[in-house]
Amino acid sequence: MKNTAYILLVLLAAGGLLWAASGDGEPTDAGADTAELHSNWVTDFEAAKKEAAERKVPILADFSGSDWCGWCIKLDSEVFSREDFQEYAKDNLVLFLADFPAAKPQPEELKKQNQGLAEKYAVRGFPTVLLLNSDGEVLLRTGYRRGGAAEYVKHLKEALNARNGI
Repeated sequence: MKNTAYILLVLLAAGGLLWAASGDGEPTDAGADTAELHSNWVTDFEAAKKEAAERKVPILADFSGSDWCGWCIKLDSEVFSREDFQEYAKDNLVLFLADFPAAKPQPEELKKQNQGLAEKYAVRGFPTVLLLNSDGEVLLRTGYRRGGAAEYVKHLKEALNARNGI
């Protein structure tokens, strides 16, 4: 447990340094906006897998530090909050959030689930975005990408088409 806390602290410090050095913009206030943005995201991984199986669509799993990670906040504001992404996701993805907030309270069971998933999927930094099938197998590992929502959707489609041989 101490090792996990140490790793998270190192990731937090590294993320802050990378954000400060990027010069790509100011981080936004992640408070209520982030909560509202993720209101339609599933936080129960088993429920996400069940929904993905029923709808026959992949899971987009966002491993995020929603209230402290500059790149996570940037991904939320440039991609996940945009209409292009929302329209695509509505019919083509189950949105799953594994959040690792610094200040927002979380139930212990949710913390335990998210930590277990981060270990299972070897998440080493934030944001890590995975496309998973309904069995939880990784189809794509990605993260923040420049270009906005339309380019991100294109990236996801290309990865899925390549997996399906299209």
